Amino acid sequence: MLHRVILLLLLPAPALAQTPSVEERKNYVVGAQDVLKVTVFDEPQLSGTFRVDVDGAFTYPFLGRIKAVGQNLRTIEADLARLLADGYVRRPQVAIEVEQYRSRSIFVVGEVRSPGKYALTGEMTLIEAIAQAGSTTENAGAEILILHSGDPEQSEQAEPDATPETRTVRVNLADLQSGKVLNNVMLREGDTLFVPKAQRFFVTGHVRSPGAYTFDRGMTVLQAISLAGGLTEKGSNRGIKVVRVVNGQKKEVGVKLTDAIQPDDTIVVRQRLL
Repeated sequence: MLHRVILLLLLPAPALAQTPSVEERKNYVVGAQDVLKVTVFDEPQLSGTFRVDVDGAFTYPFLGRIKAVGQNLRTIEADLARLLADGYVRRPQVAIEVEQYRSRSIFVVGEVRSPGKYALTGEMTLIEAIAQAGSTTENAGAEILILHSGDPEQSEQAEPDATPETRTVRVNLADLQSGKVLNNVMLREGDTLFVPKAQRFFVTGHVRSPGAYTFDRGMTVLQAISLAGGLTEKGSNRGIKVVRVVNGQKKEVGVKLTDAIQPDDTIVVRQRLL
């Protein structure tokens, strides 16, 4: 099936979002519970890992409480260097990295093997988040819905829903597998990824493999019949009907081969007259 996310990890490098630059990492704004790795060159006793407490600060040797929440790494580096230069280290060189991102999180729910809450580690992409959740299950559909918790930023990364109030972005997994890098959306704090269960349609009558099949948006009657192995020797491509639920009632609808089908449609292929 085209929508197995685990296969996305085998995509060539151009299909994956770029690794954030040093500049982007240094501009990361620290949050509570993040774990910072501080390195003071040639001063091992002043280097180490420090957890940012809920009050927004961490305890540092000699200097006491250092404010971190709401500041980017570059600012904290400059503050530490200034404070250490005041009687502790001559011309200190300070580098800070985030060892563990604990302040930001996303949610992955639906048809994934390990749904739940996950830490948003740096510049995380859609593929990385789904991989952390163990990839999709066999019952997953062909799209992922990304529900943004904050105000949506308009972008060309994926096709937004028609209603902006929903703040939902739909991403087609087959497009990701084909190497469309813009569909590998960068996630934001509080995002919820929802992998819906695959919708089905049915093909019955004079086809080689009648049964239930996974629905893909935009699929035509001809494509659906092809998935069912095509017509048998007695099958006719004329007079094809679709049994469809309309306003809660089943109705038989005449269709052409180029018409789009809908979820839960039953396509009925009749026998040739001659």
